[in-house]
Amino acid sequence: MIKNILVFLVVTLAISGCQSTFGPVALEQTHPAYNKSISETLSEQMLINLVRLRYRDQPSFLEISSVTVSPRISTSANFDTSIDLGSGGNVIQPGVGIEYSQSPTISYTPLRGEDFLKSVLSSISLEAILVMTQSGWSIERVFGMTIERMNDLFNAPSASGPTPTLEPKHHENFARALEIFRHLQREGVMEIGPNIQVNSGDHVNNKPELIMQFYPENRPGDGDLESETIELQSLLGTTATDHKVIISSDFLNKHPNVISLRVRSIMGVLFYLSQNIKVPDKHKEAGLVTVTKTKEGDEFNWSNTPAGKHFIVYSSKERPENAYISVPHRGYWFYIADNDLQTKSSFFLIQQLFSLQAGQSEAKGPTLTLPVGGR
Repeated sequence: MIKNILVFLVVTLAISGCQSTFGPVALEQTHPAYNKSISETLSEQMLINLVRLRYRDQPSFLEISSVTVSPRISTSANFDTSIDLGSGGNVIQPGVGIEYSQSPTISYTPLRGEDFLKSVLSSISLEAILVMTQSGWSIERVFGMTIERMNDLFNAPSASGPTPTLEPKHHENFARALEIFRHLQREGVMEIGPNIQVNSGDHVNNKPELIMQFYPENRPGDGDLESETIELQSLLGTTATDHKVIISSDFLNKHPNVISLRVRSIMGVLFYLSQNIKVPDKHKEAGLVTVTKTKEGDEFNWSNTPAGKHFIVYSSKERPENAYISVPHRGYWFYIADNDLQTKSSFFLIQQLFSLQAGQSEAKGPTLTLPVGGR
């Protein structure tokens, strides 16, 4: 009898130990998997929406509002008793059963409504641009994607909507200005920061928001940097008083010491990036997309624009093997090449900007909750 009690206690302790172990083990196994799935899903959603814009299909965004995983552990213990006819004694055999299962539940909320539309159709704030340029992003990439106009330099403003039929104008000088900006940024002779104190005569009828400061003392006697600075001021039509230029969004009151910026909306940036999606020739011939033409009647290459220089999406009939991310659409696969670091960086940047801008509004609409079976 005592032996039977000891066996029962051992079995009970074993079951309790399994229950306490399953929790941490389940967390270690499920958290990375769910994290990876959510990240890949959001990236695929962004890419498919870019492709939809290229085809003038309706984009749609879903927010994963919650992921709930309910683990269940079922345990059982039993004893089988049999009689040994040879010895005349009883044989007791303990049995243990443990079953572990999960019940994941994922809730989706569509991003839509007045607040969401305002957030994605409103211009990105200059403060957000400042955050990106100060957090390590290249000014050439950030400005090339988000800025539509800089004084009298234009960055393909017609690309901020559905694909235009004619090539954008005057983007070459804008691209050259960005190259100089980037070089000055790398050399440590230029910074963009918030305006702390501005003399009353620096700007007319407008409170400036940011300042672009030049530091020629960091590279004294560097003729190349000096000539580039002069070229930049000529392109922008500005003069840097005390090596300082004010950044504003006011085009009505021009001033030689001010750079006026017109910033795209998030939707405008998405449209701009979607222009450089390499659509299959079959779809062009079928009239499924607009083909932008040059003055000579040739197809315009969007890779020559400031945004296209850093972002390109390819297409193939078969699912690509070298893709960082790929999505199917209209019988083809559209993908970002895994070794295209420029595009991957720009794709990451637009996801950050989208989260920053769209995150200002609350998701509204019915919530779709899906139970996901699993073990």
